[in-house]
Amino acid sequence: QVQLVESGGGLVQPGGSLRLSCGASVSIFSISVMAWYRQAPGKQRELVAAVTRGGSTTYTDSVKGRFTISRDNAKNTMYLQMNNMKPEDTAVYLCHGVGGPGLDYWGQGTQVTVSS
Repeated sequence: QVQLVESGGGLVQPGGSLRLSCGASVSIFSISVMAWYRQAPGKQRELVAAVTRGGSTTYTDSVKGRFTISRDNAKNTMYLQMNNMKPEDTAVYLCHGVGGPGLDYWGQGTQVTVSS
């Protein structure tokens, strides 16, 4: 079974930056799409950003220009660079990968809190 492990979460002040990492237990060449989701208390889980095997990226409107998703296939790792963070970014951030039908992998999540 593929395991995804997030790291890099924490407390940051508004305007600050954090970089999240998601390491995979297998080569991410086998994972066609990797993504970051987030879920805040009382809110539905939302897709933040996604990156394909070839490096194409997609972002939700609220993070465009502030967040950057990337993947290093050689290191089996995906990243989310978060800049100019806002309190509304506070959430549990989850790593997700899709390798095909029924091949759906989730990390445990890492807490990101943006507060002064």
